[in-house]
Amino acid sequence: MKLIYCILFQFVLLLSFSACQNNDYSPKPRAYYRIEYPEKSYQSLSAPVPFSFAYPKYATLEKDVSRDAQKYWYNLHFKQFNGFLHLTYYDFTGKKEYDEMVEDARKLAFKHTIKASAIDQKLINYPDRKVYGIYYSIEGNTASSVQFFLTDSTKNYFRGALYFNERPHYDSIAPVINFIKKDIDTLISTFRWKN
Repeated sequence: MKLIYCILFQFVLLLSFSACQNNDYSPKPRAYYRIEYPEKSYQSLSAPVPFSFAYPKYATLEKDVSRDAQKYWYNLHFKQFNGFLHLTYYDFTGKKEYDEMVEDARKLAFKHTIKASAIDQKLINYPDRKVYGIYYSIEGNTASSVQFFLTDSTKNYFRGALYFNERPHYDSIAPVINFIKKDIDTLISTFRWKN
């Protein structure tokens, strides 16, 4: 009788172990890190340059040290988001040079047409400060999501382009882009020429 109970116990135990196996395994989708956004707070540019603007305290303004960098070129480094707003400045002397820079800005923005799902343009117009330009908002899996230029139309030209040191995945990075766009809007709305 003990032998029958022992065999019966082992049989029930074997059935219970085999019932726990699930052959319908599917891997979990890749997750993304939770993004911690800093509180919006701004500071004034203190570098000796021919322009001024306010930029976020959680971004670092760094001199551009690339090989082709010119005197008033900077990078606004968003370390927390692994992104850069590349800022370049040119002074120009004639209409032809001005027209070429405006056309270059348009070409650089529309170079992303292949991957972009949309490119929106917005005019920038602050006549009281002589700040004019165009803001390009680029949607999709593109290398740059925001580009703009500012000018006084007579001798000063300032350009910005936002890039991330990541492979573009617009769906996952869109909240960060929207967060930084507010900082770029603040930079533009506080922008002034010093000369």
